[in-house]
Amino acid sequence: MTHAPRLPLIAGLPLAVAAGLAIPVQGRINGALGARLNDGIAAAVVSFTTGLVVMTAVSLVLPRGRRGLAQILPALRERRFPPVYVMAGGIGAFFVFAQSFTVGLLGVALFTVATVTGQTLSGLLVDRLGIGPAGKKSVTGIRVLGTVLTIAAVAWAVSPRFGGAGGSGAGGDGADPAKLLLPVLLPVIAGFLMSFQQAMNGTATVHYGTPIAATLVNFISGATVLWLAWLIKLAVAGAGNGLPAEWWYYLGGPMGCAFIGLGALLVRSLGVLVTGLGMIAGQLLGSLGLDLAFPAPGTVVALPTVLGTVLTLGAIVLATLPWPRGALKRQPGR
Repeated sequence: MTHAPRLPLIAGLPLAVAAGLAIPVQGRINGALGARLNDGIAAAVVSFTTGLVVMTAVSLVLPRGRRGLAQILPALRERRFPPVYVMAGGIGAFFVFAQSFTVGLLGVALFTVATVTGQTLSGLLVDRLGIGPAGKKSVTGIRVLGTVLTIAAVAWAVSPRFGGAGGSGAGGDGADPAKLLLPVLLPVIAGFLMSFQQAMNGTATVHYGTPIAATLVNFISGATVLWLAWLIKLAVAGAGNGLPAEWWYYLGGPMGCAFIGLGALLVRSLGVLVTGLGMIAGQLLGSLGLDLAFPAPGTVVALPTVLGTVLTLGAIVLATLPWPRGALKRQPGR
């Protein structure tokens, strides 16, 4: 099987940033849908089901999609990669559930910091283990410094929303911190697992020959997990509210198609950490643009938000430039 050439950093990183732009929009939509339905699991089911419909149509209509479909079963039968990789969609399902369930409780700010912390830490680990298609990447001092600066910059960027004036949800109204422990742990774990999802989808993409097939399998497994969870919840606690008529509530799934597919494509060229950092930059830029163009009630775009976003971009550049080995070490005689 022939594989597409790897993308250079100068082309791949802007694509990762572009993919990240969809994440805050998806988070706003899924969080609003979860509140409207009074059911976070149902909102996640809607998001993944609409995404599955989109990916099924794309896979059947596009020639590359049909070629990818033809490779799925042979790749699994021949065990070209660990079979558990087909369950990467379960991680995506957990992430969407965490969005739908916790954004309304924590606010976008705390949710963002929690997911970014988990994702950047696991990005280092996944690259070091060589789980993704880019192979093993050393944990250099520069990459660690860039990771720490990214987490700090994101925390600074969203800090105005932690206060009562700019916050929303439980994260901004002085709620008991003990009651927030589980809601905060959910996005941290979801963010931590996202790097593994990207690595698994990226490896599958190499063997399917296209990210379209990997994204389709991702949505099949994720939708299956969520439908089972929702049916159990339905039997135990009953249904929530009815589906809304407004069309924009159903855009979360198609946006998930965009960033899952691009992530699966890019990890082979950039590695998991750099792909994740690029998407984090897009996430912050998208959040800033969303707050400026379509502000939620109580939204405040303060100076730390803008400066923290700029610092995040700088931290990502620091982590992604091809620094020589030992760049942080003091040179002799200087």
